[in-house]
Amino acid sequence: MKAKSKVLIIAGSDSSGGAGIQADIKTVTSLGSYAMTAVTAITSQNTTGVSSIISISPKEISKQIEFTSIDIRPDAIKIGMLHSEGTINAVLKSLNKINIKKIILDPVMVAKGGKKLINDKSIKILKKKMIKIATLITPNIPEAETLTKIKIKNSNDMIYSAKKLLDLGAKNVLIKGGHLNSDIMYDIFLNKKEIKFFNNKKIYTKNTHGTGCTLSSAIATYYSCGKTLKKSCEMAIKYVNHAIGTAPKYGKGFGPINHLNTININKKFR
Repeated sequence: MKAKSKVLIIAGSDSSGGAGIQADIKTVTSLGSYAMTAVTAITSQNTTGVSSIISISPKEISKQIEFTSIDIRPDAIKIGMLHSEGTINAVLKSLNKINIKKIILDPVMVAKGGKKLINDKSIKILKKKMIKIATLITPNIPEAETLTKIKIKNSNDMIYSAKKLLDLGAKNVLIKGGHLNSDIMYDIFLNKKEIKFFNNKKIYTKNTHGTGCTLSSAIATYYSCGKTLKKSCEMAIKYVNHAIGTAPKYGKGFGPINHLNTININKKFR
């Protein structure tokens, strides 16, 4: 089977394999595309939490992005954990050099176990610069609240927050509604022309480690293969929901999802 597209992943490493670069590679590969990476940080973690974080130097992050892309040009880029101001500035500089148009940004801020993965200065730079260069930004509710200073309690608040992100320079926004107290999962896709609700029955489980990483990588993969951005979001949400529903139940804490779930890829790409 030949890879359908090439996706460059810029994100941190998760030693437990459930989130971060590891989840991204599994997602891109299972959806039939070729994954490349630029590692921004190394974390020691498992399903119960994060023990330590070591940042990769900005120079080495830029080298990974640029040297890889010179040889194998990516069709899309997924960006995850950006731990420091230096990391964000290095990524911005390299993205400007390689000039890839399809960029999916998952503004990772806090690990599933509660550990903060980005400092306050970095959040300001991400808010001021990074969201403007992304094709799509995919915050969950706590991340959207941090970026917009809007408390989100319902779907109307999600729309208001998404519009605020557009005002800040985002081109397209997908706010993930998993943190809402509701039996229905509301994921909202929004740009200046349209609003689309993706509604699904919530699966009550603690096996949700890496769902945000997986979703953004799935979107990047489908988008890199020529699907529209909205359709890519729809298909990626279905992929993640199925992965949650078939989770292997590993670990003592927030377990990983099943990236190798049984969706028929050929049917999905028709």
